[in-house]
Parts: sequence; structure tokens; C-alpha cells
Amino acid sequence: MTDPNPPSQGSATLTISDEIRAQFPDLIELILKSESMNDEERQYWINILPIMTPEQVQDLKNILNNEKKQLQAIDQKYATEIDQVGKAEVIKITDEERRKKREERAQKEAAHASHETESAEDILRKIEGNS
Repeated sequence: MTDPNPPSQGSATLTISDEIRAQFPDLIELILKSESMNDEERQYWINILPIMTPEQVQDLKNILNNEKKQLQAIDQKYATEIDQVGKAEVIKITDEERRKKREERAQKEAAHASHETESAEDILRKIEGNS
């Protein structure tokens, strides 16, 4: 039987008998999802499963499980780093928006202060003109 969902790493389809699939379902899944193998290597391991000793089967399963865990840990690390970079970018954008708003407010306050100064000078001139 040919696997209806071959791994995306290769262009060839893998041949997996129903008997091997039934005997080693977890291991077949690990082999198919292994990122360290190409299709030729996957087919090799699938083909020799029936002649492997129980210890060899367990060793292969341990190796593939270890690979899976390490890749998950790496993915988690990068997801955390990406999240932190994303947060840093949000903080940067927020800081930039706050800086612009402070500058706008400072400009408005300066314009208002200038207007107040002009108004006060006008009042003083009027007072001095009336004296």
C-alpha cells in the first residue's frame, strides 16, 4: 500500500504495507514526520522494520522521539523570541506615538504661550497708552 499522505520533503511516494503500518503505527508516524530524513531514508527504515530486533526498534523510536522533542523545543524558543520581538516592536511603535504626541502638545503649548505673551504685551501697551 502506498502512503496517501507522503511527507512534503520529497517527491516520491513511500511504500508501506498494511502489515508494517499495523505492527508499527507510532514508529511509522515518527518516521514520516522526521525532518532529519529524506524519502529514501524513510523508505529504508520502513523496509527494515520487520527484521529489526525489539531493542533496535526501541532505539529508533527513542532517537525519533528525541528529535521530535528537540525540534519542538527549538520551535518554542523561536516562538518566544518572535513574540518578544513582536512585543519590542509594539513598544517601539507605542514609544514613537507617545513621542509625537508629546511634541505636538509641546508645540501647541508653545503656540499658546506665545499667544498669551502677545496678548499680555497688547494689554500692557494699551495700559501704557492710556496712562
